[in-house]
Amino acid sequence: MGLFEVFLLAFGVSMDAFAISICKGLAIKKAGFKESVICGVWFGGFQALMPLIGFFLGTRFESIITRVAPWVVFTILSVIGAGMLKEAFGEDEETDPDISVKTMLPMAVATSIDALAVGITFVAAPVKVLAAGNAANTFFAVSIIGVITFFMAAIGVKIGNLFGSRYRSGSEVAGGSILIFIGLNSLLGSLDRSNVMGESDVVFGMLLPLAGTALGALSVYMKKGRLRSDSAVKVMSGSSAGIMVSAAVWCMLGPSMQSGISGEISVFPVFAGFWAGIFIQYVLDKTVPHIHSGLGITEGPASSLKDETKIMLSEVIHHVPEGIAVGALFAGHFLGVPWISASTAMILAAAIALQNIPEAVMVALPIKDKGISNGMAVFMGMVSGAHEPILAVITVIIMVIFPAALPYVMSFAGGAIIFTVVEELIPGMSKGKDNDIGTFSFAAAFSLMMLFVFL
Repeated sequence: MGLFEVFLLAFGVSMDAFAISICKGLAIKKAGFKESVICGVWFGGFQALMPLIGFFLGTRFESIITRVAPWVVFTILSVIGAGMLKEAFGEDEETDPDISVKTMLPMAVATSIDALAVGITFVAAPVKVLAAGNAANTFFAVSIIGVITFFMAAIGVKIGNLFGSRYRSGSEVAGGSILIFIGLNSLLGSLDRSNVMGESDVVFGMLLPLAGTALGALSVYMKKGRLRSDSAVKVMSGSSAGIMVSAAVWCMLGPSMQSGISGEISVFPVFAGFWAGIFIQYVLDKTVPHIHSGLGITEGPASSLKDETKIMLSEVIHHVPEGIAVGALFAGHFLGVPWISASTAMILAAAIALQNIPEAVMVALPIKDKGISNGMAVFMGMVSGAHEPILAVITVIIMVIFPAALPYVMSFAGGAIIFTVVEELIPGMSKGKDNDIGTFSFAAAFSLMMLFVFL
């Protein structure tokens, strides 16, 4: 586990304390510097202490843990992350404004129990940052966790005091997603044949699409955060469509004809995978209730879900093949496929991140138009793409185990992307009068993506 992963882990485990601190700040009538520091010390101190205890307990069973190390890390972090995701959608609990020992001690222990299990993962996946032994590296890692949790808790108190609890669910979703991703990433590292999982840019590349989604969701804080212009919808739909069609053709369907690692040309896997992608995306389209915000069309079975949830689900469906596509290209690189380079995978991840920006805008702003708070609109916009990096890592794991399936999965992702573009984005860029702006946006995005792929 490198420095980048340690920082990700630190932010992940700190989110629980951050969420509680927001509620603590909400309960305190006037939270100043003193209250913020007290909460930071309590939460940060225990978040550092618990993984250290877990590490020393874990060393007693090192011989057993190392046999199943990747699965131990994956299971522990996934359970913790899933618990945080579950809490994000649960009922808000009232928080005592008291910050005395009798109140803070049980809260600090409760929020750091999960970190005890995290310490065990340092035995299964040792921290390798300093030129020193495991113990010194672990002390360094838990110090990072403690410091980051301190600041996150202190900031959380101020946010809760100023803005209320609207960011609590978002913080828990972010933290839970990060922990699950790290667990999957650890499992993937044990299966990697090209020994590139130590490269931080691999992790960065898989998280890049989520960064684009987050950036687009933050559009609700613009001074005129409304999606009123048809021209804006056409430009965003056309640009997204152009990027995705170009990616599907040049990054997925074309390369997948060079079947497997050997590289011989074969059209059957492309044909079969393409139609499998079309079919699965069609099934998702018909079985998940959703609303295409750019078209104002409701699809899927009848449901009591609110409109804002259906708008979010529309993009959740849309992002499924994108996550698989990123994972498939990174898998090809890990397997040493000569016609798939790390730069190709990174270009695809960057392109998807870029087109995720307007797609998240078309989720967050229409949700805001429904009268939903800015914080919740951002949260739902981010959730619409939170599964992309997780799907990418799962895809890589499956491909490394079953490398012969790579061309099928690549063409599957390409077919699913084409279905989504034709079914949703092209109608959005073409509706109404003066649709040339959408067409030119498509052409510009398609050609630029093509240029980046082949340069």
